[in-house]
Amino acid sequence: MIVTTITIGFNRWTEPASTIGLKRWLISILLIFFGFEVYSQIPTPAGKVKKSMLILGGTAHVGDGRIVKNAAIGVKNGHFTFVENQMFQRVDTKEFDTIIRLTDEHIYPGFIAPNTTLGLREVDAVRATRDFDDVGLFNPNVRSLVAYNTDSRIIPTIRSNGVLLAQATPRGGLISGSSSIMQLDGWNWEDAVLKSDDGIHLNWPERFVQHGWWANPGGSDRNKKEEKQIVKIEKFFTEASAYYEGGSEKENLRFEAMKGVFDGSKRLYIHCNQARAIVLAMELKRDFDIPNVVLVGGYDAYLVPEALTDNDVPVIYQRPHSLPHRDDDPIHLPYQIPKKLQDAGILYCLDMSGSMEAMNQRNLPFVAGTAHAYGLDKEQAIAAISGNAAKILGIDETVGTLDAGKQATFFISKGDALDMRTNKVRHAFIQGAEIDLDNPQKALYRKFKSKYEN
Repeated sequence: MIVTTITIGFNRWTEPASTIGLKRWLISILLIFFGFEVYSQIPTPAGKVKKSMLILGGTAHVGDGRIVKNAAIGVKNGHFTFVENQMFQRVDTKEFDTIIRLTDEHIYPGFIAPNTTLGLREVDAVRATRDFDDVGLFNPNVRSLVAYNTDSRIIPTIRSNGVLLAQATPRGGLISGSSSIMQLDGWNWEDAVLKSDDGIHLNWPERFVQHGWWANPGGSDRNKKEEKQIVKIEKFFTEASAYYEGGSEKENLRFEAMKGVFDGSKRLYIHCNQARAIVLAMELKRDFDIPNVVLVGGYDAYLVPEALTDNDVPVIYQRPHSLPHRDDDPIHLPYQIPKKLQDAGILYCLDMSGSMEAMNQRNLPFVAGTAHAYGLDKEQAIAAISGNAAKILGIDETVGTLDAGKQATFFISKGDALDMRTNKVRHAFIQGAEIDLDNPQKALYRKFKSKYEN
């Protein structure tokens, strides 16, 4: 229980003492209730860990297919020191400041939400709260990092389901800009960033453009601009490559941002879904000898597996909870694609981009659960939102799995974290520091429960 003491100062008022006392009393009450409402809905960042911790018992889902039952997990200086079965790990409990004893609980690595505008948008209907898009076709120098809002009221609702890391990703144009990997806790973006400017996002033009219910339900039209846009992309990459090779003495901010794509320090995330577009995108990788390419979307990836495996390109599969892209596709195909990617030997992870994507990140564990229901092994489904995602984003040396030496970013759930009926996150930690799992939705639940429970 946290007790906060508030000291309030007042100016001198030329009013009767009884009036001054009444006003002081009313203001004090308002401040107390206002403070309770604010802090209960926007949790205070945890800060850096200062104590060591030992977890005994429970089942640890490592995040790479392994399971450790009756686990013993040590955490010091914000990192795992060991993750073993208690039978094989000698533990001196006196070496740890805090001991957590579990029985039937499950321990998971913090789930990772790739390709999301979480932290870059708040209210879709309010333009001033949407900071993920910019004018122009080519904006590789636009950085989502500095636009990331740690005070978003959506973020606490996401981490309540075990999603503790996110890739803040820009949108719009042919090249949207640079994404960054963020921890979902911190006072500002400097505190929250785990990996800055991890990659550039290219939106590959598709031959056919999908329509929704507002236009031509279930249908698509030919994209008459596709070939012209591809020519523009190739021209831009040719100029950026020449700049990288030292063909210009004048500084160009857009081409400066592209240097990491050519030297391998940044990933090139190519957003496309159709088989033809995927093949053409792989040709771009080969033509410009781009070391690290990731396919985002990948609806047809299982149809052209060689194009990806031959080029060592992983897939961030987009929104499994969605309708089929074509009228003649099986209705359950979007749920089955993760299993098809697994069988094809393609490294993949899952994302929740699309309609209302910021708030929908909280459902990321449950789409992994759906993938499990449609063919994936349970631990493969967990890896699809933890270990696999870390590998694809290039952060697997620090997070993604429960391994000694990695940052202690993990959570403890009373039940199966992939099942919305049993998922109940009791504790969550980022770099070993326990974070507050309260959020505005829980606060509203408590508010109206008190009204109607009597």
